[in-house]
Amino acid sequence: MTKNKFSDTTFTAQCIPMTKLQSIIGGKWKILILWYIAFYNVQRFGELMRRIDGITQSTLTKQLRELEKDGFIHREVYHEIPPKVEYSLTEFGKNFIPILYAMKTWSEKYLCSDTNILI
Repeated sequence: MTKNKFSDTTFTAQCIPMTKLQSIIGGKWKILILWYIAFYNVQRFGELMRRIDGITQSTLTKQLRELEKDGFIHREVYHEIPPKVEYSLTEFGKNFIPILYAMKTWSEKYLCSDTNILI
């Protein structure tokens, strides 16, 4: 039997950052929300609603609030009529862009190819 390099306690301690990340971006739509805000730089609520097929208004609101609370996005409210709200990435959120592009590249290679049997 092969011995693991790490004890269970050490491994668990090293996985805590992944657990925290998963809890932050684990919402069903959060990756897409971040993707569109990163791609377009600024998105309004209605634009996100139109782009993300199948999301409800209440779910989008909830996940935007969570991403704002976790420091990934900034919500800018313009006091005009009709009210205007824009979402953009914070500096913290911008640091996540390379991860989003890596996920996109991996998805294109392994999930979107004609020969992939997982689809």
